[in-house]
Parts: sequence; C-alpha cells; structure tokens
Amino acid sequence: MNSSFFQPKLKVLILSTPVGALGSGLGGGVELTIANLARELRSRGHIIDIIAPAGSELGDLSIVQIPGKLQLTAQTQELAASIVMPGNPVLANMWAKAREIQHNYDIIFNTAFDWLPFYLTPFFNLPIAHFVSMGSQIAAIDLAIERVAIDFPGTIGVCTRTQAKTFSFADLCCVVGGSGVDPAVYEYCETPEDALAWLGRISPEKALEDAVAAAERTGIKLKIMGKIQDPDYWAQIQQDYPHAPIEYLGFLPTHELQKSLRTCRGMLMTPRWVEAFGNVAIEAFACGVPVIAYRRGGPAEIITDGKTGFLVEPDSVDGLVAAIDRLDEIDRSDCRHAAETVFSQSAWGDIMESWLYQLIK
Repeated sequence: MNSSFFQPKLKVLILSTPVGALGSGLGGGVELTIANLARELRSRGHIIDIIAPAGSELGDLSIVQIPGKLQLTAQTQELAASIVMPGNPVLANMWAKAREIQHNYDIIFNTAFDWLPFYLTPFFNLPIAHFVSMGSQIAAIDLAIERVAIDFPGTIGVCTRTQAKTFSFADLCCVVGGSGVDPAVYEYCETPEDALAWLGRISPEKALEDAVAAAERTGIKLKIMGKIQDPDYWAQIQQDYPHAPIEYLGFLPTHELQKSLRTCRGMLMTPRWVEAFGNVAIEAFACGVPVIAYRRGGPAEIITDGKTGFLVEPDSVDGLVAAIDRLDEIDRSDCRHAAETVFSQSAWGDIMESWLYQLIK
C-alpha cells in the first residue's frame, strides 16, 4: 500500500546539483533522479519545488532559477583536493535562497555532492535529506558528510551498499536506491538490430574506450549517447580507434534516447570508478535491453548475472567481448519485468517517501 495513504502531504524543496543546469547532461544521473523523484512525489499529492542553476529545465516541473558560477565536479579532483568555491558561486546562492524560503516547506532534499550543504545543515530549521550520489571522492567532503551522519542520524541516503562501503561511516548510511523508471515512458523492443549502446557522460572515469575497443573487435556498431564533458578525451578515443564502428548520437532527452536504445542488442557499462548506482542500466531494462557491466560498484547490485545481463571482470575488454557473444541467452522480457517491478518509479517512490516521513518525525 502507498505509504502516504494515511500520512499528511509534504512540502518538499529539492536542491539540485551545482555542477550544471538540469537538462544539460552535466549533472549525469542525478538529473534523472531529481526528475523522477519530483514527478513521483507530485503524483502522490505532495508539493514539490526545485532550486537549480539558471538555465535548468525539466518539463512541467517548477524550478527556481539561480544564477552563479558552476562548481567543479568532484570526480575530476584528487582525494586530497581542497574545498573550492568560485566567485559568485551558484552553490552558495542556491542554499541562500533555500534558507530564505525554508519556512514554506517540511523538508529539504539535497542532491549536491559538495561540502557546503553538509556544513550548513545545523543552521537550518528544517530536516535535510542528503542524497549522496557518489562514493568517496574528496577527503574534505567525506569528513563533512560523516559529521552530519553522526549528528543527524538517518539523514544520509546512498544508492547502494557498494557505494556506502567506500566511506568509513558506511554503517551510518541509509540505502535508498538511486532512482526508478516509469515503464510507460520506455517502449519495449523484442527484436533488436545488431547494435550495442553506451550511455553516460563522456569523461575518463566512465572508460568509454573499453566499449569502443569491444565494438572494434566484434564489428558490432556502438551507439554512443551522452554529454561530452571532456572534449580532449573524446578526441583521443576517436584517434586511438579510427576503425571502430561507432556512432555518436549526442545528449538526448529521454523520449529520443529510448528510441535509439531499445533497438540495441545490449548496453555496455564500463566505469573505471565505483559507480554509485547506474540509472542508465534501469533505463535499458525498461526497453528490454540487457546490460553488460564490469563487476564494480552499483551495477553489480542492479544486474542479475545471466538474467538481465552479464557482470564481467573489471577493466577486461576480453570479458566484454565474451559477454557480447552471449547476449542471445538473455530473455529481454526479464529485463522489462525488472524495470516494471524492482526498479519502477513507483517502487522507488515508496522507499523515498518512507525515508522522508521518517526524517520529519
């Protein structure tokens, strides 16, 4: 039963990532997480507003646009990196706005993986649900999160157990999942073409070159979809694999992405880092597309080996190639069923709604 049936409706203020405008692709999977959470909670009668960098757009969702300079992404910095705040920082401006209007809400939902929101937590009158979307990246941020985890028990939410274990305070984290998909948005395809897919930010930690190498060895076309975050890295891949059968389709909105994705035999996930979850995996499932991923991070908890895809040795192109040869063993309807049940937007909404209710008590 819907957990909100006998509960009061909530007024939730969502604070977006400060590394890019929503809809730009710079925020990676967090953008889909915010959109799906906002729509699911709104469908349950809750009032949802979003504070995000200027230029953000998520269809019919209400967004308070905040100007300012974007933050550096944590994954591009070293573990010992210092806290960096540019002049006129959008992160600080977003949280100043949140403090100004906090009296209109019951709870704040933070998605910024940065030091400031955790530091500011004691200075707010509302509970703050901190959705941590990455594993350990910068020691100073880890320390800020740990202090909140200790002083405000239950307020640190992570996507997977694997992600939590990258932190020294793993036992203080609540595993709440990374997102859920609305199956109605994704069309199931039973008979795909002979093509593979790769989705994500084009940045070194995603190791797109491994997927390109696998495509070159198998001769199967690889459709690449995502934001080019590091142009030099993308140029190097094209230089290193000039004969690989790749097709770059750009950063696509969901309705266009699923059209290209659903016709693929399989999708490759090749992260060089510990991926917290893997929203692209459950999007692939919704289309009936099995996922081949390195047995590392969140994907290892999402994919059922041999049923919804294959898990292979991390950083092994040989493993990718061998798994590609086995894709016909997967029943694509099992992938779709996983998206309709375990990873549905509704199922995830139950978890998130329950977490928010616990925090406001």
